[in-house]
Order: sequence, then C-alpha cells, then structure tokens
Amino acid sequence: MSTDSPGFVGADGRTFRRLLVLLLLVLAVLAFVVVESLRNLDRSIAASDWVNHTHAVISEADAIDANLAAAEGDLRTYLLTGEQRDRDTCQETFSDLAGHVDVAKALTRAAPTQYQQVLQIESLLAQRASLARELLRARAGGPGPTVAGLLAGDAGGAAAHEISRRLLALKDEQNELLAARDTAAYLQAQTTRWTVLTGTGLDILLLVAAAWLIRDDLAARRRAAAALQEANDRLETRVRERTAELAAINAQLVAQNLEDRWSHQALEHQLRYSQLIINSISDLVLVVTKALNISRLNPAVTRLTGLTAADLVDQPLARIVRLTRERGDTAPLRFDPIAQAFADGRDLRSHPAILTDHLGRTTPVRLDAFPLRDRDKVVGGVIILQPAAAPPPG
Repeated sequence: MSTDSPGFVGADGRTFRRLLVLLLLVLAVLAFVVVESLRNLDRSIAASDWVNHTHAVISEADAIDANLAAAEGDLRTYLLTGEQRDRDTCQETFSDLAGHVDVAKALTRAAPTQYQQVLQIESLLAQRASLARELLRARAGGPGPTVAGLLAGDAGGAAAHEISRRLLALKDEQNELLAARDTAAYLQAQTTRWTVLTGTGLDILLLVAAAWLIRDDLAARRRAAAALQEANDRLETRVRERTAELAAINAQLVAQNLEDRWSHQALEHQLRYSQLIINSISDLVLVVTKALNISRLNPAVTRLTGLTAADLVDQPLARIVRLTRERGDTAPLRFDPIAQAFADGRDLRSHPAILTDHLGRTTPVRLDAFPLRDRDKVVGGVIILQPAAAPPPG
C-alpha cells in the first residue's frame, strides 16, 4: 500500500476540486463586491455632481433674489437722488440680474419643470426691468408717464413679491430634492457598506472552509500514513513468518527430495534388475496395453520372430500372435480370450496360439496372459509365449 494508490489519488483530486471551488467562490464574491462598490461609487459621484448642480441652482436663485432686492434699492436711490452714478449702478445691477437668470436657465435646461419655473421668473424679471427702464427715463425727464404715476401703478411691489415667492418655491423644491438625494446617498452608502461587509463575511467563511478542508486533508494523510506504517509492520511480520515457513518447507522438501531420489534410484535398480531378469528368460515376454498393443518385449521375441522392438512397439499383438483352439477343434473363436481375461481381471494360462515371424513362418506356442493393475484397475498385461510341446508320434 502506498500514497500513489488510486484511493489516495482520488482523495487528493476531490480535495483539490473542493479547494478550487471555494477559491473560485471567494474570487466571485470579491468580484461582486468590487463591481457593486464601483457602481455605488459611480452613483455617489453622480449624486455628488447632482448635489453640486442643485446647490448651484439654489445659489443662482439666492443671487437672483439678492440682485433683485439690490436693483430695486439702487433704482429707488436713483429716483431719490437723480445722480448719474446711481443710475449706472442701477443699470449694472439689473445687468447682473439678467446674467444670473441666464445661468439659472442653463442649469435647469435638463429639468423641464424647473426650467419652466425659471422662464416664468425671467418673464416677471423682464417686466420689472421694463418698469425700471421707464422709471429711469421718467426720472431723466423724458417723454411718457411721470415717476409718480409709474410708482403708483406698482403699488406695493406685487411683481417683486411674486418673483420672490417663485424663487422661494424653486429653492424649496431644490432643497426637497437635496433631502431626497441625501436619503438616496445614505441608502447607497448603507448598501455599499452591507455589500462590503457581507462579501467580506462570505469570503472569511469560504476561507475558513478552505482551511478546514486543508486541515481535514492533512489529518486524513496523517491517518493514512499511520495506517500505512501499521500495514507495513504487519507485512514485515507476515514476511518473517512466511520466510520461516518457507525455510521449514524447503528443509522438508530437501529431505523429501533426497528420499524421492533414493526411491527413484531404488526403483531404477529394481526396474533394471527386472529388465535383466526378463531379458534373461528364454520364453517370449511381451507387455501389452489394455487395447492389446505391444509396448515392450524381451530379446527372445526378436530372436524368434526376426522383428525388432522398433518394428513391434505400438503394433497390435495380433500382428505376430494368433490364438487357436485346442487340437482337433476347428470351430472359429467367437471372442478374444485375452481381451475377455483382461476385462474380467483374471489370468489366461496355456492357451494354444501361433507365432508368426518376419518371413511369415508360423510356430505353435502356448500363451499365458497376466493382467496388470493400477489401483484395482486393469491397465494392460504381460504375455508369455512358450513353444508348444511336439505331438506324440501317431
């Protein structure tokens, strides 16, 4: 067992994939936090620009109101003094007032409702400017209505009050928009704060999970290493035990080999002695299989038939030996007595037969057959042929 086994490789692969998923989630959360923060930053910048724009509109409304009051005061001063310096100051103040109106129109051009309010204020201011020009001409002694008549027509300064009211309404509306924008900016700040805090918390949790996975993987590796060491120790113990068993078995095999060698040698001696005995017998001896094929023969067969062992081995016994009946019995044999004897597991003794040599000459013989057994099963037999006794003279 080793750490390169498929089980360890699979565990490493699963841990790596889990860590990769956690890191990808951390990166995804970071990316989301960054994107949301940038979007909120863009909204904050836009809100800041809008707030500056709103403050500019309010500032221009205040400037218009202040310049209108100053222009009214300069006009009355000139009407009282009639001096050219006061006239120039009045005209310059009305010119500045027109400039502030143009700036207010430019600032509110993108907001139709506010732009219409500024146009209405501009129309009222144009009426005031027209009245001021008539008053200036009347004070200078020009043709037309008198100063007293013009002032009587503007009794109470209703137009100026209307302009101030409209300017106040415009400023109130801008202040309400500022309040709404402040609320929206606060909500955006809160959203940004919660987004950052939530993203940071999620990243911390994911990193804690990654650390736990790493710790769990290290613990699993330590357990696997301990199990591997224990397995190695058991394996070494088993190897030692098996080595001792093999040594004992080897010693036993050596002794058995010696015994087998001695047995083989004794068997070879016995077979050699048996072969010598068989070869020394003058009778013809043939060893046959259960199918009555010749498997071995002694030299007496070769001497009498002129056929060698190479000619007769694996050949049927019937090639050289033919069983006959007793003298004077000419009826044919209905079965093979040797095969029947082997099938019955019994001996066949002194059965008449005829031996044929390599030239076709025949010799009457007496046949003895002895079955060979292996575990009570006939596997072949031994055939012994003896020359038949000559018949007595007639």
